[in-house]
Amino acid sequence: MDLQRKQRGLRERRCSLQMLLLGLRCVPNLTGKEALTHFPSLGPSTNSAQGKVHVKQCDLLKLSRKQKRLCRREPGLAETLRDAIRLGIMECQYQFRSERWNCSLEGRTSLLKRGFKETAFLYAVSSAALTHSLARACSAGRMERCTCDDSPDLENRKAWQWGVCGDNLKYSTKFLKKFLGQKRIGKDLRAKVDIHNTNVGIKAVKNGLKTTCKCHGVSGSCAVRTCWKQLSPFHEIGRLLKLRYDDAVKVFSTTNDAVGHSELAGPQRQSHSPKHPASPRSTDLVYVEDSPSFCRPSKYSLGTAGRTCSREGNCDSMCCGRGYNTQSRLVTFSCHCQVQWCCYVECQQCMQEEVVYSCKQ
Repeated sequence: MDLQRKQRGLRERRCSLQMLLLGLRCVPNLTGKEALTHFPSLGPSTNSAQGKVHVKQCDLLKLSRKQKRLCRREPGLAETLRDAIRLGIMECQYQFRSERWNCSLEGRTSLLKRGFKETAFLYAVSSAALTHSLARACSAGRMERCTCDDSPDLENRKAWQWGVCGDNLKYSTKFLKKFLGQKRIGKDLRAKVDIHNTNVGIKAVKNGLKTTCKCHGVSGSCAVRTCWKQLSPFHEIGRLLKLRYDDAVKVFSTTNDAVGHSELAGPQRQSHSPKHPASPRSTDLVYVEDSPSFCRPSKYSLGTAGRTCSREGNCDSMCCGRGYNTQSRLVTFSCHCQVQWCCYVECQQCMQEEVVYSCKQ
């Protein structure tokens, strides 16, 4: 009975991550092998300051019972979660725009049931988007229960007095861990891997926190200087996670005799004893099985047929040796733009020939 309760709790925590991080629906009382489906259309944004509207937004999101309860208590959270889902998807598609797998929504539900490198990136970029969006929502005043960075130092208090609001990463990470409900997960390898990659995304946002300063004084003199914490643009975080993806570590589960429980282990590094496998670093993305080629249509992607590519860059790789088609087309663009008094920009329409390369079937 205890074993069944523990397994059910583990499935619920995994579903919690999948639903929240990737904008997907999951049924927690099943085996974990059933298909996942995308969120229904959430419709246009509404004013989350209105209590009933906010509660309705929370109900539209496919969250666990605990997450819905937290969502209803946090006006502005539902809209922030939706923004985070969009941010994560857009950044994933931008980073993989020139790869065989381009982070399309097609095939993602099947992908999430496997332990590929691509699954690792999805968990990391989605948790990073959540952390980033929550911190920015606090500083922008879109959430009622948090505000600017409240670190207890003099610089932050000065910045607040001058009307500058630092991004509240402290609140964001604390709330997110509570919202995800991460706990001890026993010997389940996939659950360990998913939570490790989730934490990689959160850590990437933390590492991108910068101190920004501003001078106040006559004619721009620095008689008074205030400093505050500011998050890096999300493109920088996405670029860092893409580098982590390129160097992702394949792991397996091993038992640590010293403490008596299982942990992740990967290939040996030169600095480690050859008798003991090396644990992945906290910044490493990890995976458990090799990815498919993504060349042909499958349950994981639509394949690369018809995808545009760069002849000098990635056509050979993206087209998987099938070759590519060459097509010329005329494109229209704005040119010879001038600022007119007052106050608009006037442009002419120019045309030029453009050569497009696309992968053969």
